[in-house]
Amino acid sequence: MIKGITSYLKTRMNKKALVKTPQLRLLARSEHPISRSELHEGALKVLYRLQKSGFQAYLVGGCIRDRILGKNPKDFDVATDATPEEVTELFRNARMIGRRFRIVHVRFGREIIEVTTFRGKTQEVADKRLRQSEEGMLLRDNVWGCIEEDALRRDFTINALYYNINDQAIYDYTGGLDDLKNQTLRLIGDPVTRYREDPVRMLRAVRFAAKLNFKLETNTEAPLSEQANLLLQVAPARMFDEVLKLFLAGHALATFQLLRQYGLFAFLFPASHEAFKTNPTALKMVEQAMINTDLRIHEGRPVTPAFLYAALLWPGLEQIFNDLQNNGVPAFPAMQQAGNRLLQRQNQHITIPKRFSFPMREIWDLQLKLPQRNGKKAWVMLQTPRFRAAYDFLLLREIAGEATEGAAAWWTAFQEASEEEQHKLIASLGRSPVKKSGSKRRNPRRRKPVSAS
Repeated sequence: MIKGITSYLKTRMNKKALVKTPQLRLLARSEHPISRSELHEGALKVLYRLQKSGFQAYLVGGCIRDRILGKNPKDFDVATDATPEEVTELFRNARMIGRRFRIVHVRFGREIIEVTTFRGKTQEVADKRLRQSEEGMLLRDNVWGCIEEDALRRDFTINALYYNINDQAIYDYTGGLDDLKNQTLRLIGDPVTRYREDPVRMLRAVRFAAKLNFKLETNTEAPLSEQANLLLQVAPARMFDEVLKLFLAGHALATFQLLRQYGLFAFLFPASHEAFKTNPTALKMVEQAMINTDLRIHEGRPVTPAFLYAALLWPGLEQIFNDLQNNGVPAFPAMQQAGNRLLQRQNQHITIPKRFSFPMREIWDLQLKLPQRNGKKAWVMLQTPRFRAAYDFLLLREIAGEATEGAAAWWTAFQEASEEEQHKLIASLGRSPVKKSGSKRRNPRRRKPVSAS
């Protein structure tokens, strides 16, 4: 009973921390760079149809923020007072998703316009539309409200800006325009409460700070290290996509450094975090992977999740692999066992889907096969589907200072060489001790066929 009362009082106090009287600031069309002619056609269709149907509708969030900063927005989100059910009735190409937070995706070809209903505050702790854990984490939040309440429920002030296509003005209820001007990232409400509501906000804080090169406001920054363990409450399946957002935005190195600075990385990749303490080369390898990831993204080249996760997890894998070999386990079985042990632990933090974990493990396995280049093995290896990814991974390891005995440099030369030069490169390795093709075993025994079952 006492526990229930304590939880009730804590919930009420947390709600009061978020309740403020919004101070609206309007930025007229002449004072900002956003033009209707530049907006996504699909977003305009959603806005106009909602408004013609009697609903309020605004562009909100990152598209407003980025345009004010002189960037080209990639995503266009809409906020409205229409419920998800009302939105889906208006658009045949709409699909309602989510249970914690119900939102609607309106699809136009490959493009998706995300439509959210204004969120509000509930007056009843027992409201079925709102559920929180004992720690304050929001398990369900489908309480609808008005635009003023919605602004206070958003995460950062710079993401709580609304654009009205009618008067073409920007509506700011939380001081986001000033924070944009001052390059400051500020949480709306009490930071500890907001991080407890959704610990992923800590990752978003780091992501936006790295992406925008903004400084974290003092109160927003202060709880990060102390609250980092809250990430353990987040479903591992959700964390997979959140990590991709962190490292595939073109600022992977800065993000990685901030995650380590605030103690967040340890709760995402614990085995790698532990390996960094004793293996400086492992840290260099991951940093180089982040540098290469940023370079590829800025050049418009793809980065596969399998390769990214292979690099982030390699330090932990290498440590387990070396321990197994020191205990007498041969190399290839040791690699398989190390992969099994690492993923069993890692999946408690981030669930990696099999469509990515399988190629990731192929990249790891090929690190043992790439040094074996004698005879025809080199040409066979070139035809291996994961060769290029495995070669790039080996190159990362060599650049970071790992002992690869020059294998990466050899493969670089081999790929660029003519056939005659390739034969010379293989000959320079020396012949491996193999039995002559005509040799036979003495008294060979006939083996029983292996059962197919």
